[in-house]
Amino acid sequence: MSIFQPLTNRLRLPIVMIFLAGVVLALILSSLSTFSQTPKRDKFLWPFSSTSPWNMPIGSGARYLKANIGKAGYAGADKEYFYKLKTGDPLRPVYGPGNWGQGRCTGTQSMGIALPIPDNLIIPDATQNPYSTPNNASAFLMNDGKTLVQLEPLARCQSGGSIYGWRYSPEVDIYGEGIGGAHFGSGLSSIGGSIRKGELTNNQPIPHALKVNLWGEKYLYYSKEVPGHRWPADRADAKAANQYHGKNPALVQGTLLAIPNSVTAASLSLQTFAAKKLFDALQNYGAYVVDDAGWDAHYLAVEKGVTEEFHKTFGYNFEGGSGQFYEDFMKLFQALHIVDNNGPNSVGGGGQPRVALAPPIGN
Repeated sequence: MSIFQPLTNRLRLPIVMIFLAGVVLALILSSLSTFSQTPKRDKFLWPFSSTSPWNMPIGSGARYLKANIGKAGYAGADKEYFYKLKTGDPLRPVYGPGNWGQGRCTGTQSMGIALPIPDNLIIPDATQNPYSTPNNASAFLMNDGKTLVQLEPLARCQSGGSIYGWRYSPEVDIYGEGIGGAHFGSGLSSIGGSIRKGELTNNQPIPHALKVNLWGEKYLYYSKEVPGHRWPADRADAKAANQYHGKNPALVQGTLLAIPNSVTAASLSLQTFAAKKLFDALQNYGAYVVDDAGWDAHYLAVEKGVTEEFHKTFGYNFEGGSGQFYEDFMKLFQALHIVDNNGPNSVGGGGQPRVALAPPIGN
């Protein structure tokens, strides 16, 4: 054979090698691209572990009991306050509130902590006319990016002044289960389960459990054997023995409520976009009872700013005692059942989750 092979034959092997190297490189880049596109979530907007009660879906093993929640006179928003703290802001001491009603910013009992708060942050006091004593549950993500300090009822009446609110202890890790917090009627989280800005107005499903307040006088149960709460709540209101007169021992602080599989948005004749989104969340994840409404009203816990965003988007109010959204809101509550086997070893009732678990936290 001549050692003078055609040029094309001599180049064939290098060309094949280059081609194969290109294929390998493409596969590597493809896998890296796929990895980088794995869904992740923001810890502040969607906190806690994927197996937290706030993120666990209802399971196929859920056992439903009738809750017998009727129509209330008012649909309300329990507004909550969330902040990411910055090292550069001035440290301000935190004190317990002087009163539950008007005079929250008169307290003198130290909560043993100071928080870096911008001077222009104002959270109004409660009022007597019209009478308003909002819970103002709050959560502050400390500048370590991990620790949540939770206060209720949050107040700050003057620029540059001190902060007021009872402090939940111990602090909670935003990467953990996130059960406890400053909803002091139940001891449950201020930030877990809150409807966040955008969640009622965008086209994405609400991907977590919700929080509700019911009128203890009418619905919540108390006895020596059932002291007004169940897991994941660790308490009831201090005056629950005289305050709760519900008849169902399964309906207490911490009860998980959900809409059963047999019910559909169509069967409830829901008319509004937001109510249909809430229906899906209540069927897929449910809602935990976290506080006493204190009067004839049903409340959903929402981040401060949600009701303003809601009105701007839809042209009508989230809160009120009439209108199509109010009617839909009441239909949702009337459709709720108790998930009676919800517990630490069977969150959401156990079995196959209705929807996929939350993706990992990406920050």
